[in-house]
Amino acid sequence: MAKVIIALANGFEEVEALAQADLLRRVGAEVRLLTITEDIVVKGARGINVVADGMLCDANWQETEMLILPGGMPGTTYLAQSDMVHEGIRYMLEHDRYVAAICAAPALVLGEHGYLEGGRATCYPGMEEHLKGAVALTDNVVTSGRIITSRGVGTALELGITLVKALYSKEIADKLALDIVY
Repeated sequence: MAKVIIALANGFEEVEALAQADLLRRVGAEVRLLTITEDIVVKGARGINVVADGMLCDANWQETEMLILPGGMPGTTYLAQSDMVHEGIRYMLEHDRYVAAICAAPALVLGEHGYLEGGRATCYPGMEEHLKGAVALTDNVVTSGRIITSRGVGTALELGITLVKALYSKEIADKLALDIVY
């Protein structure tokens, strides 16, 4: 069973976070929604409150195979400012594990902090200048080594299927896509 963390901050994009949790749980992954806030209830960008599973400061990075960073404003800005988030990103990349980011997160969290250097990435249209050191693409989902990036809410399901493929297999991802009528 793959172990995944989705980092949440107030103002996160609900679809981008919860679609990943849903799709990965459908194939048996243990997905934990962990917040960087002081409150376990995290308010999304569209005003939907989500009860997190815990705090990011309590994350067990040694057991985690993937860290997911949703977009949304101002949530992405808060993630980009979080030492806990950067600790997790560095651990994941240093230990050859996955980091996925969608919408503004590839640009503001990964690109602005040098994690994309020498790779390829995509992000929310108009934010490409923040993909520092990367070749900016307009594909819905881009995999570059262990970093997987996606453009926004409309690409969330495609990202989820790609994450399943990365953690499990193409066959399991294809079955999931068929099961959800993708």
